[in-house]
Amino acid sequence: MSAAEDRRFMGAALRLSRWHSGATGANPSVGCLVVKDGKILGAAVTAICGRPHAETQALDFAGEEAPGATAYVTLEPCSHYGKTPPCANALVDAGIARVVVCLTDPDARVSGRGLSILRDAGIAVDTGVLAEEGRRMLAGYLMRKTKQRPHVTLKLALSADGMLGRRGEEVLITGPLARAQVHVLRAESDAILVGIGTVMADDPELNVRLPGMKQLSPIRIILDRRLELPLTSNLVRSVHDVPVIVVTSRATSLDPLSATTEDPREARRRALSDSGVEILDVSDLAELLRVLADRGISSLFVEGGANVAAAFFHAGLADRVILSQGPATIGEGGLESPLSPTDMPQDYRMIRAEAFGPDHCFEFERSS
Repeated sequence: MSAAEDRRFMGAALRLSRWHSGATGANPSVGCLVVKDGKILGAAVTAICGRPHAETQALDFAGEEAPGATAYVTLEPCSHYGKTPPCANALVDAGIARVVVCLTDPDARVSGRGLSILRDAGIAVDTGVLAEEGRRMLAGYLMRKTKQRPHVTLKLALSADGMLGRRGEEVLITGPLARAQVHVLRAESDAILVGIGTVMADDPELNVRLPGMKQLSPIRIILDRRLELPLTSNLVRSVHDVPVIVVTSRATSLDPLSATTEDPREARRRALSDSGVEILDVSDLAELLRVLADRGISSLFVEGGANVAAAFFHAGLADRVILSQGPATIGEGGLESPLSPTDMPQDYRMIRAEAFGPDHCFEFERSS
């Protein structure tokens, strides 16, 4: 096939991989197409919860037509025996003639080995097709494997005059179209994080409320050093539907409490734990991200407020920034946003700008 055809089919595989972003557990959401004579014989994405893998599903769809076909895979096929046999071996056994790979897998159990299995079997292998797009699509998995932390997306909604709202008051800054996009971003994430100030002001549910996507709600994480999360909050009341983790601190970086002989937090800790909320003690944001990565969380969506956003940003932990800006102004007394579309640091570049009705969305990613 021509280079243009390779890019076209790999683009389709990448779009397919997005279907289950945030829903495949510790496994990456991989897309695979099996193509012969320009016809797609099989197409699949890693199943929800991570099994079965995309390659074996696509081969099942292709069936007896698979021999001699080309497989387009967004990530190097696995080469190790886990809960299922290696996908590289499955491609060999199916008689695939050529495999086009977007990205090699940084996982030490796989990296290069999957490609070697294919080449040793006489299969033609091409790599790096649409690699930049692939790195963006699989950013969470790649970050967790290479830096042992989740990929962090920082999202803020700000008014035309650069305000996030008013203290202690919920203010709708963007319209329904822009807010629907936020639910898509939540669905694509493994976990969502806010500060206790946002919870106290808005009593949010932090779930996905788009029709047909509610089951994709991410784990909800609250930075709450004093364990102030109300037992009557929407988060606690729905903890058995979607997990809630409250993060408290034991060192200065999360503004700890002074040690006392009778810490009033202990009673609140017991009450929250009895309600089903997990309490997690960490020393700083970097440790929190390491703990989340150890749990297989690859993507973290940070969705407010100003102090939390500034903490992630100034700690160098914001990999992607999404700013939604509405047309209204808030004026005096508003909470100023720590970031704005016209004043981003030089190491962030804009990769997307689009309108949702009267609102505008700007997406930036940090240079690696």
